Amino acid sequence: MLSVLRVHLPSDIPIVGCELTPYLLLRRPDKTVTTDDVPESAPLDGHFLRYRIQSDRKVAVCSVHPSEQATLQCLGCVKAKIPVAKSYHCSPKCFSDAWQHHRVLHDHAASSVNENGNEEEEIFGRFNSTGSGVVNATLTGSASSASLTNGSTSLYPAAVTQRSGGETWFEVGRSKTYTPSADDIGHVLKFECVVVDMETKLPVGHPNTILTSRVIPAPSPIPRRLIPVSGTDMMGQLDSDGRISSSGTFTVLSYNILSDTYASSELYSYCPSWALSWPYRRQNLLREIVGYRADIVCLQEVQNDHFEEFFAPELDKHGYQALYKRKTNEVYGGNIHTIDGCATFFRRDRFSHVKKYEVEFNKAAQSLTEVAVQTTQKKAALNRLVKDNVALIVVLEAKFSNQGADNPGKRQLLCVANTHVNVPPELKDVKIWQVHTLLKGLEKIAASADIPMLVCGDFNSVPGSAPHLLLAMGKVDPLHPELLVDPLAILRPHSKLTHQLPLVSAYSPFARGVGLGLEHQRRKMDITTNEPLFTNCTRDFIGTLDYIFYTADSLTVEALLELLDEDSLRKDTALPSPEWSSDHIALLAEFRFQTRPRR
Repeated sequence: MLSVLRVHLPSDIPIVGCELTPYLLLRRPDKTVTTDDVPESAPLDGHFLRYRIQSDRKVAVCSVHPSEQATLQCLGCVKAKIPVAKSYHCSPKCFSDAWQHHRVLHDHAASSVNENGNEEEEIFGRFNSTGSGVVNATLTGSASSASLTNGSTSLYPAAVTQRSGGETWFEVGRSKTYTPSADDIGHVLKFECVVVDMETKLPVGHPNTILTSRVIPAPSPIPRRLIPVSGTDMMGQLDSDGRISSSGTFTVLSYNILSDTYASSELYSYCPSWALSWPYRRQNLLREIVGYRADIVCLQEVQNDHFEEFFAPELDKHGYQALYKRKTNEVYGGNIHTIDGCATFFRRDRFSHVKKYEVEFNKAAQSLTEVAVQTTQKKAALNRLVKDNVALIVVLEAKFSNQGADNPGKRQLLCVANTHVNVPPELKDVKIWQVHTLLKGLEKIAASADIPMLVCGDFNSVPGSAPHLLLAMGKVDPLHPELLVDPLAILRPHSKLTHQLPLVSAYSPFARGVGLGLEHQRRKMDITTNEPLFTNCTRDFIGTLDYIFYTADSLTVEALLELLDEDSLRKDTALPSPEWSSDHIALLAEFRFQTRPRR
């Protein structure tokens, strides 16, 4: 007979907007299985699982201070059918202090009522300011007894109310998963699972239950502003449409989102377990990425299964087309579905897909060792060079134009490279070789077409390192100390470490800018390298590893997403944190295509 041995949740602290999926251990007559082996709707051994999620709604909590129990309720909210959770307050002072914001809810509700002014007066007429400045709300019961009523609006029908041991539980779901809403803030959830006989539809044995901690609201960091750097004094937050850009510009986001495979509690012990769990982080990352409304999004450390099951379908809902390149698996020994890679998304209404190139550095290593390494050293060279890293290069065509009338009908192409150079720090020769290999590939594309280029990613290289200098300056001094680390002589065939692409770091305007907003950003820059002070911030390391480079002869930077500083992060912590769900920060730049002079 099938029975439930144990049920648990990835995190016992539920967060608003983050899906909760219980994990069950089941016993069969012949073996033990998990819920991963039992589809929700499919029977097993003549049985199936029935789920129920209940909420502890016996205590109302304050809409302003979720940790406080409510002592009064705004009945105007109830009658206006404003979400009931917004009607509770912990004290008259709380209600009074929040009134200016709270009355906006009433105003919005009143404007949607297609009746005469009498009904509006009936709903809101009872709220009047007294001489003391305290707003009078109709109370049900005394504040001291905290006896509250939901008025004419009930959260849940009485038919799904269950009393157990003097407590009242309200059913809120009957599926395997549940996503807490704002109405759940401050309440405990109970997950229940029972084995049901397929024929009789009756429970077999006792239900297995688990209780959560009280639901908490999702942390909301202060939005990062888009700072113009092209001479205009306009400055503002990304608006509801996600942009302050004009029709002739486009925005590009680059972000290492921290693969769940690498997000271990041992490595990031300072981050609360619930904030480190993937169900929370994926929702928080999605909110952040969608909030930027970038035209092109380059993500690194995207797991194969997370791309297919989450990011591709979710960003598709927001108008993005997705392209992906999974890392190779000659070194990686784990599950092929959880190996990470690079994902590039673009808005279908702004760009169309022209071509895709996939760079596998393992294949490039095979070619290099065939011609540049002695036969006796080929195996050792491959062991050193093969690191499974990849790059994804996409050619797009803009569906907008800022070309003048002298260029009617000209196609505006754009080449976007997205990579993650994930190489151990001591293998400096491998890192510079991979960056050089990528740039040589981009040079071939540039030679075949007159096309602006962007090079985005996590290069695991600090400003001033050989890979960074190659990208930013087009060359590396042969006497650079990092070039001395070349035990297999794999750099000597490339002793002229140069390229001809006119690449410039997108964030360099912050280092030399003056004026409104720019001086504050300049303090977050290293003016000796023209790069941010950090894009990666953990307890063990703080520095810049991520970049957006662009070809300066064909693109200009119009605006940049403001940088974080240590004061922007939570006090006495690092990344990831409850507010920011990666150990890297997102970089975003707004570009404009340059009109090149006729030849």
